[in-house]
Amino acid sequence: MTHVVPSVSVSYAQNGSSTRPNELGMRVMQERAYEKRGEQYLLIKSPPASGKSRALMFVALDKLHHQGVKKAIIVVPEKSIGSSFNNEPLSQLGFYWDWQVEPRWNLCNAPGEDGGKVNSVEAFLKSDDVILVSTHATFRFAVDKFGVEAFDGCLIAIDEFHHVSASPDNKLGAHLAQFMARDKVHIVAMTGSYFRGDAEAVMTPEDESKFKTVTYTYYEQLNGYEYLKRLDIGYYFYTGSYADEILKVLNPHEKTIIHIPNVNSRESTKDKIKEVEHITHELGEWLGVDPQTGFHLVKTLEGRVLRIADLVDDDAAKRDKVSAALKDVAQKNNRDHVDIIIALGMAKEGFDWIWCEHALTIGYRSSLTEIIQIIGRATRDAEGKTHSRFTNLIAEPDASEDTVTDAVNDTLKAIAASLLMEQVLTPKFNFTSKRADGRPVDGYDYGETGYQPSKTNVGFNQESGQFQIEINGLVEPKSKEASRICQEDLNEVIAAFVQDKSALERGLFDAEVLPEELTQVRLGKIIKDKYPNLDAEDWEAIRQQAVAAFVLTQQAKKMANPNGGVESSGNTALISGVRKFSMNVRDLEIDLIDRINPFGEAYAILAKAMNEDSLKQVAAVIAGKKVNLSLEEARELVKRAISFKKERGRLPELTAADPWEVKMAEGIAFLARMKAEAAHG
Repeated sequence: MTHVVPSVSVSYAQNGSSTRPNELGMRVMQERAYEKRGEQYLLIKSPPASGKSRALMFVALDKLHHQGVKKAIIVVPEKSIGSSFNNEPLSQLGFYWDWQVEPRWNLCNAPGEDGGKVNSVEAFLKSDDVILVSTHATFRFAVDKFGVEAFDGCLIAIDEFHHVSASPDNKLGAHLAQFMARDKVHIVAMTGSYFRGDAEAVMTPEDESKFKTVTYTYYEQLNGYEYLKRLDIGYYFYTGSYADEILKVLNPHEKTIIHIPNVNSRESTKDKIKEVEHITHELGEWLGVDPQTGFHLVKTLEGRVLRIADLVDDDAAKRDKVSAALKDVAQKNNRDHVDIIIALGMAKEGFDWIWCEHALTIGYRSSLTEIIQIIGRATRDAEGKTHSRFTNLIAEPDASEDTVTDAVNDTLKAIAASLLMEQVLTPKFNFTSKRADGRPVDGYDYGETGYQPSKTNVGFNQESGQFQIEINGLVEPKSKEASRICQEDLNEVIAAFVQDKSALERGLFDAEVLPEELTQVRLGKIIKDKYPNLDAEDWEAIRQQAVAAFVLTQQAKKMANPNGGVESSGNTALISGVRKFSMNVRDLEIDLIDRINPFGEAYAILAKAMNEDSLKQVAAVIAGKKVNLSLEEARELVKRAISFKKERGRLPELTAADPWEVKMAEGIAFLARMKAEAAHG
């Protein structure tokens, strides 16, 4: 009996729009990117499986034929992804040109080390051919050797762009900054992840502002599929060895990719080969190996023969045989080719198996980006595939372990990933302040009562998957950059918030925490650090929109699913949940939203997923780390106190009935004490 506790379950409309091509052979996302083909710097943010590789082909071919670009260099993080840029007869589908890469210029297929392929890059630049495919590493070596000026007049297209970072240690990031400073190339950057998993900025804000962004959301993609209508994401906690409990979450009837734990993680038994053997043994009787593919054949108790691909084996010849069988183009549309894939470091980014219904990951993955890439393996549309799911199997914290703190950290990170994916999967929120002359926005459905000028309204556009929400007291962004962040990057702000250990720990386990300490003080600081060049008004505008998007998603889930079940959840339920929440209060106000603990719903799910003793233990570990007010937090509280005084005509008081007013007063007292101590030496 499989058992899983979903923390997110989203259903979609299946209107087929995201997979239906136009007269040039482009799907919706590709058409959107092509409309901006004239931009020198283009950033495409779009989920795995949405067709980014082909979108790039369309844009690159136009640049080569119409925009004076001499050559196109496609840069991918690893060799296996190079196959995404193989020849495509685009003209057969209605486009003006075909995509053709001479075999010698797909360096991902060339033998040898990255450093040794640098001369091939030089030979390509001197040749008459116009398209090169290379790994990030080969390209870095080439830029080091020849300098950025050698690439003048070229298009540099960087796939899986989240591998780049603005950190001085990141070579590709440093090169990118040099290319942009010289301003003699075109750049197209593509990513299926909206943020780096290590919370390091991908680009400096100055460089990012030079890019025109094409955003295609998970919601749009999944809503436009033909077959897949529901995606569940959940975590399951276990005690003992995961191999003994795996069948509680692994359904042999589902096409599954199992990622076994990293050897250094708590979940690992430190013997990856034995782990694969154990999983295979749990599934049934081993019958041998298919000589053609290298897949293991395992007979289940009910007599079915499972075909299992082992990508963990250290024997390179065996692993390469299995890997080649999985990539066999002739089998791409054969659902019965393989049933289960077991991997460790492989079968993540760029791995294309459309039939995958379950991505089962054992042990916490340290990077949110990696989790999103793994989930992306299960979100491809395929005939007859109506449901897919991602499950993270995590060891429960054990009081007797020395590693209890690590276990708690892993648990928190898994929750952060779940919260973030929930945000990524929801429709887009557009927030505006409520104005006296407010009017409905064309194309939005305002529910049964229609638009009401005297109230705050929630509208939804089914086709674009966007909300239009009015909130009283909302500060609107002033600068162009702050408006861009509110339009495009709220999920990145939320990613930084849910990855902030202090916010997550206190929001989940500190019964005394005031929501405003998280929504105003903590998130305020995160935004200030993330966007140091903006002013206080823009910081506040971004903070309010990020907190509204996050809290509304959580509250909508609660309203749509009061019993915490799964079946009633989904896209339509989420929309009605947002409506219900806004109708439960007389008006949507930013002060009201700030007063809701943004992590309350996550705790409710955790309480269902984890046994009570473990939960108490996690709370105890976090309670033991309680810290007093910091100087920075006190300053933030004083700023809030000044706003309070402007509104009320008096300063917050320590004896007030409202706990948040008391907290602001404590901030004033703390700073006064610090000043007095400094004055007295």
